[in-house]
Amino acid sequence: MTSLASPGTALAMANPWAVVPSLGNLDAYISAVNRLPMLTPQEEQEFARKFRDANDLEAAGKLVLSHLRLVVSVSRKYLGYGLPHGDLIQEGNIGLMKAVKRFDPDQGVRLVSYALHWIKAEIHEYILKNWRMVKVATTKAQRKLFFNLRSMKQGFKDDADAQTHRDSLTDAQIEVMARELNVKREEVIEMEARMSGGDVMLDPSPSDDGEEAFGPIAYLADASHEPTAMMESRQRDSLASDGIAAALEELDPRSRRIVEERWLKVNDDGSGGLTLHDLASEYGVSAERIRQIESAAMKKMKKALAAYA
Repeated sequence: MTSLASPGTALAMANPWAVVPSLGNLDAYISAVNRLPMLTPQEEQEFARKFRDANDLEAAGKLVLSHLRLVVSVSRKYLGYGLPHGDLIQEGNIGLMKAVKRFDPDQGVRLVSYALHWIKAEIHEYILKNWRMVKVATTKAQRKLFFNLRSMKQGFKDDADAQTHRDSLTDAQIEVMARELNVKREEVIEMEARMSGGDVMLDPSPSDDGEEAFGPIAYLADASHEPTAMMESRQRDSLASDGIAAALEELDPRSRRIVEERWLKVNDDGSGGLTLHDLASEYGVSAERIRQIESAAMKKMKKALAAYA
């Protein structure tokens, strides 16, 4: 991992202080940034004006390097999210650089106070993107609730009277959180559920014994939109309409009417068409003869449908 201690290699070479180690060696990095000298208010003003007015990158580098220890300090507060400390520092450094770029020395505010917002904002964004595969907070209100809820919940756990409580929040704790954060109880409960839930693999890998693991993909898959199933469905629809119409065209009028009455006609009351005996009486033949005509017509239609498909 390359060092993000300074905005660039040229700036690092121009920097009169010792070169900060890579974040790959975290202990050496932290030790090095803690040895970097702090700027006096006068030096900070001087370098900030040089960067703002003359785009002096060396001056910007001194502002960045002198505040790297601040990023390390802030990042430690977010170690409980289970994300690598080096990554948290790296994101915080990006926020620090953004702060230096936008810092106005004429506002009467020290850079340390101004940079805190940018450092935390970048770390927060990194946590929300990487803490779960699916974002737990998308709106500004949800983001605020996410971070405040976690810190307050930790406070409950640290309370001596709460040591016997389960990991889940009690009704009393939910009420306290909702009141102090000025949100509804339902919002606290929903965010607690999001934070407590874990990631589930949609398609888990087979187990060590070779058996396939069961995952949500087994019941979430929509087979109706699978390409092969869609092609088969379209083919069935085509055969049921255009194919049958083409097959009926191959029959003589009598055979066609017999097939339509026996298989395709549906009355308003739900009943079918004429029976074998009804058709036999109409054509002056036996019911067996009507069945024979029907059988021959169906074979002819089957050949026509096969050719159509």
